[in-house]
Amino acid sequence: MPAVHHKLLLEEALQDSPQTRSLLSVFEEDAGTLTNYTNQLLQSMQRVFGAQLNSLHAELASQIADKMVFPMVQFREKDLTGTTLTLKIICFHFHEAAMVKYSRLPKKRENEKMKAEVVREVAYCRRKQHQAAMQYYCALNALQYRKRVAMLEPMLGYTHAQIDFFKKGMELVSKKMDSFLSSVSSMNQSIESQLEVDAEVMRSSQRELLSVDDTVYMPDHDQVPVNRALVQKAGYLNIRNKTGLVTTAWDRLFFFTQGGNLMCQPRGAVAGGMVLDLDNSSVMAVECEDRRYCFQITSPNGKTSLILQAEGKKEYEEWICTLNNISRQIYLTDNPEAVAIRLHQTALQAVTPITSFEKRAEGSPNPDRLFKSFNRPEDLIVPGTPIQFDIVLPASEFLDQNRAGARRTNPFGETEDDDDSLLQQVFAVRFLGSMAVRAGHTQEVIYEAMRQVLAARAIHNIFKTSESHLMVTSTCIRLIDPQTQVTKISFQLKDVTQFAAHQENSRLMGFVLQGSDWSDGGEDQPSFSVFAFESNTEGEKICYTINLGKEISLAKKDPEALAQLMKAMPLTNDGKFLLLESETGAAVEAAGPDEQESEA
Repeated sequence: MPAVHHKLLLEEALQDSPQTRSLLSVFEEDAGTLTNYTNQLLQSMQRVFGAQLNSLHAELASQIADKMVFPMVQFREKDLTGTTLTLKIICFHFHEAAMVKYSRLPKKRENEKMKAEVVREVAYCRRKQHQAAMQYYCALNALQYRKRVAMLEPMLGYTHAQIDFFKKGMELVSKKMDSFLSSVSSMNQSIESQLEVDAEVMRSSQRELLSVDDTVYMPDHDQVPVNRALVQKAGYLNIRNKTGLVTTAWDRLFFFTQGGNLMCQPRGAVAGGMVLDLDNSSVMAVECEDRRYCFQITSPNGKTSLILQAEGKKEYEEWICTLNNISRQIYLTDNPEAVAIRLHQTALQAVTPITSFEKRAEGSPNPDRLFKSFNRPEDLIVPGTPIQFDIVLPASEFLDQNRAGARRTNPFGETEDDDDSLLQQVFAVRFLGSMAVRAGHTQEVIYEAMRQVLAARAIHNIFKTSESHLMVTSTCIRLIDPQTQVTKISFQLKDVTQFAAHQENSRLMGFVLQGSDWSDGGEDQPSFSVFAFESNTEGEKICYTINLGKEISLAKKDPEALAQLMKAMPLTNDGKFLLLESETGAAVEAAGPDEQESEA
């Protein structure tokens, strides 16, 4: 028989994780093996009992029946095939059906009465499943103790029967045998008493676990606040799988993190398998069909992505925060949880107005290494400066650009204006935010603005961003809507005073735009704003293209300088500057019609 050295923990009966099911299968296998062994042993005992049925062995047969056969029959009928051990957890099926119905609750056109009925149904099925599972666990745990006694008790009874029968040979039975039998009897009594103690502890634990409020069984009713400093997490999630060209199906599986990997353990599997490497991955909230609490995980190269659905808002936010923490490779540090908490505190300070750099240093002795700043933040950005997280095209401007004869931009390099024919490069980007700054000719102001924008997004749970096309020409930079090809906003290249990619995260880049300050009634004082973006590839490529555009713009004034520049740079067949491959083809295919998310 397989050895079982663990107990089934009643605290894990409600979650019903694959690890618990795997341990439960070991107990069930042990119970099945014990049943077969008991049946065979009982048949052998009955044959021994039948051999004693004669006038000379009537007394021995009676003792064997009472002390050997009857205890084994009682063990088989009561502990192995009785109503307690044969209890089937039938509520699993109804709980799964209730969870499927709850997961399909529409986010739009939400019916509160229907939602309340489904929530009550899930809570009822979950409570019934919890009760049945704990009774089943208690029975299997008790069997582990009971089987140790059940095998010895018939043998002990058989020995006593033989000793009583052979009264004339009692002188052959030494005192040592009496001592052994007494020791075995004491051991059996000790095991039975320990069984009673453990059974009472399990019953007490069961009563305590069942005394909780009904809200524990209701989905999306968590009273515990969201923990944003987690570096590992496990639980059930719905995953979207493609079943055809346009059709999809959702499966409810158990996911957990292990180091820097996302693991999944299907039902019935002994162990989990790796789904995705989370290092430097992008985690984002997405709008998916008609389901709530969906988020997407995208690999650094953009070739692999998963869309998952959490059960409730708390789980949804904790999964996104946990996966973002793992993506930053916090788990490789000596104290991952402390580092995650420190990063969260640093993010809080980044959006909290301060009066001096010394106060910031006191509150955060170990600043986040991902966002370096070489000047005092007060010298670069005024504390409390508002941040704009999206660029929304006004309705009037949208109509003007779509009227007949209006100018539309083609992201593949074709425009009606020939002024920018020398350079047209398009990048797939996501706008993170913009804010006013004090300085305009240093890269440190870009790094500080990026830090405050990303920190503000993390603090205020602003995960969703839409993908746009950033077109760089020799005269301007345009942000284009990929669906309508309408220009959201345009910047003159001559007004871009500084640009840089992030030192640690190569996918982040930003530039400083110079304007005029009209606050005092004039435009003599320049004003500066930083615009931060996340690119699908390296931000250095965008910076290189912007720099080339400025060089072309300056060279246009001098034909000889322009000729030297064109001679030094490779050109395409149509005379344009040959740059790196366009990102928009792969980006549009990977993004689809759904909105994409930043790892901010």
